[in-house]
Amino acid sequence: MKYTSLPNTDVKVSKICLGTMTWGEQNTEADGHEQMDYAVEQGVNFFDTAELYSVPARKETQGTTEQIIGSWFKKTKKRNQIVLASKIAGPGFSNQHIRQKGYTKEALTMALNESLKRLQTDYIDLYQLHWPERHTNFFGTRGYSHKNDEAWNDNFKEVLESLNGFVKEGKIRYIGLSNETPYGIMRFSQESKNHGLPKMITVQNPYSLLNRLYEVGSAEISMRENIGLLPYSPLAFGRLTEKHIHGTPENSRIALFPMFSRYNSENSKKAAGMYYNLAKEHGLSLAQMALAFVNRQPFVTSNIIGATGLDQLKENISSIDVELKPELLKEINKIHELIPNPAP
Repeated sequence: MKYTSLPNTDVKVSKICLGTMTWGEQNTEADGHEQMDYAVEQGVNFFDTAELYSVPARKETQGTTEQIIGSWFKKTKKRNQIVLASKIAGPGFSNQHIRQKGYTKEALTMALNESLKRLQTDYIDLYQLHWPERHTNFFGTRGYSHKNDEAWNDNFKEVLESLNGFVKEGKIRYIGLSNETPYGIMRFSQESKNHGLPKMITVQNPYSLLNRLYEVGSAEISMRENIGLLPYSPLAFGRLTEKHIHGTPENSRIALFPMFSRYNSENSKKAAGMYYNLAKEHGLSLAQMALAFVNRQPFVTSNIIGATGLDQLKENISSIDVELKPELLKEINKIHELIPNPAP
């Protein structure tokens, strides 16, 4: 395993982060425990979860993933070996079945305390805001359409002040963002500088061979402001694996949950096929090449990988040992030029 540090801290994390969002829906508690055991054996010390999980977001399964992690902590007594990240659900989903209070101090307090209870721990290393409160183009939408009648009021400073209270209490160590735009990343950075408040040290956004939009504006922020990307969906819901090249497996996430359609466009399928052929030419699996591409980016702190099966997990973690040659990277960029960012 390779390691780096969470930006602006001395906390060492593995370059591969274990994603957990299928545990409680597609995976059982036993599956989750098996995956955590294996990941730790391979040197992974960074887990990411959220109060919303498992996915798809449903009232009946909300919080199950954190519960599975909590029961593993209780069983193994390995909490102190893990850098743990979780998230408070933003209004996009919380209004449906969790709560209807955005990122008010009351909502943050309630969410954090409930997560701590499910996780069976008294602190979370990295606590993230899971979607902006304001209306913006996140999670599968390309263009931005401004709404003058938006109910949201500018509250970047207030949110940081609330989170700072939890840091002082010892309930969280560091803070981060998820599904955030360049505007939001910079506003939080500005407010933390201006008022001596904790800095958002990471942002968790989609990034893969089918979605390199982070490079357009946010990558420069990552490098200049030292805010690391924690990329999610680096395999595009499995689209960047061989099992999807010749069709859609019945038990795959894309087949089971049709609402996850962002990687189903014809251009996404076409690009994935081209990347598959390129990987074969260089003696790699498509998944290994796709993950290795993400692993090598200088703005990436840790690559969030997830799997429903142990064989998938083994292949994904092994990507840390794959080095992409310059000529292969040139070919990847040629495909990207032909079909840029087919998935929003």
